[in-house]
Amino acid sequence: MMQRFRKCSIAPRPNHQPIPRHILIALVLLLTLSCAICLSPQLNKITSNFYVDGENGVKRRDVLTLAVSSATILLPSTKIVASSSSSSSSSLSHEFQSNSVLLPLNSYELDGDNRIRFPLASFGLQVYNNDMAYKLTRIAIDVGYRNFFASVLAGNQRGFAKAVKDSGVPRSDLFICGSVVSNRVQGYDAAYQQTTKGWKSNMEEFSFGDIDYLDQILLDYPGPDCPSIRGQWKAFEDMYNKKLTRSLAVSNFSPAQLDCILLHEDTTVRPVVNQLPFSVAYHKGGSDLIIEENKKRNILVQAWAPLGGTLGRFDSTIKSKCAQIGLKYGNKSYAQVALRWIIQKGASFTTQSKNMDHFIDDLNVFDFVLSDQDM
Repeated sequence: MMQRFRKCSIAPRPNHQPIPRHILIALVLLLTLSCAICLSPQLNKITSNFYVDGENGVKRRDVLTLAVSSATILLPSTKIVASSSSSSSSSLSHEFQSNSVLLPLNSYELDGDNRIRFPLASFGLQVYNNDMAYKLTRIAIDVGYRNFFASVLAGNQRGFAKAVKDSGVPRSDLFICGSVVSNRVQGYDAAYQQTTKGWKSNMEEFSFGDIDYLDQILLDYPGPDCPSIRGQWKAFEDMYNKKLTRSLAVSNFSPAQLDCILLHEDTTVRPVVNQLPFSVAYHKGGSDLIIEENKKRNILVQAWAPLGGTLGRFDSTIKSKCAQIGLKYGNKSYAQVALRWIIQKGASFTTQSKNMDHFIDDLNVFDFVLSDQDM
């Protein structure tokens, strides 16, 4: 815009001073903003559920001005995250459905006592030795991952922790989630004891990287009945109250199993994430229903096996269709389209790779929005 104004000289009227260039530019921007507000009645609704992450909040009108005047290009250090209002969890998927404005959303504010920013893209370690875990964690950190799922089932929390320590990245910049498996015992007391033993083991392994608290601890599988689940959860609440974790999560929980926790009168800390098998190829019961059942409980779905993984359901037809769609968005890969679908459905994902290019590609899904038809 500045180059265009430099090429066009505006001749002053006789006996009048020329209009200052900065005022002229401001008038043009004001006119553009006014037109956008008139033509896009949903724009204000979209921006109302976002704030700019940082020490000082930025008002909705500032985000609106930024979106219009800069063609929605934000500074790399600026992050747009969902607000903490009661409707925030229900608005996540809807904002992506509208193409009236493109707002990069790469993190989500978890519902709960703490205002915790949860990066939507997570690196989840798989089953390999500590040396491989160290190597891949360092790669993930270097390319930009800040959310990590170090499951006890992978057996390499120690290698992960050492990589975090050696990376030099401040602990406060990372979101680290561990996990406990205690679903093979039955009854409140047995589940409580097994889960307590599990989270203590997590802290011991993570201590090899001087990690003395977690951002989240995840219950990998529900117990066989409600009393068992309550025992598991009570152990997690103890960990939370000791300030060893900032939030609590579950995995592979049905709505009824979630309610064993949420509807019990003694529950003091709510789960904020439910990690589920969820992808373009696999969404048992319907993708909208899965998201909705968790959303109405203020729980964010995190997809495991988002690209097939151990489920092995990404056949050539699905890959080909996603790749065709990706051509319309700057040659995005089938994997990027599949991950973007998850984000626009209102969920997050944890993925893994041993290839640096794939690491980078899996993060590069926040610069485009799939149309309603492509979804």
